[in-house]
Amino acid sequence: MTSAVSAVVSAIVASACCIGPLVLAALGIGGAGSLLKFEPYRPYFIVLTAALLGLGFYLTYRAPRPPADKTDCSCESPKRTLPKVMLWLATVVAIIALAFPYIAARIFG
Repeated sequence: MTSAVSAVVSAIVASACCIGPLVLAALGIGGAGSLLKFEPYRPYFIVLTAALLGLGFYLTYRAPRPPADKTDCSCESPKRTLPKVMLWLATVVAIIALAFPYIAARIFG
């Protein structure tokens, strides 16, 4: 769950150079162009986002560990649907945030 949240934050920071000025301008806040300083770091944040999402998928979908007490194997592992849903939601948000500069260029360009 932590890696999914971290991946979304990283994706938003990676797109801060493009999303930030647009949002701040829509709110009437000036000086939003200072967020363009993040543009050179965008590739690093994209790699960080991909790595954190990969870690999230690994931790979510890996095979469950066998119980430490092997005498009682009658219980089934609990369904982990909430972490899976949150991870996929974080992935969609990250993809939208990372694609925003390209989409905005076509819409506003």
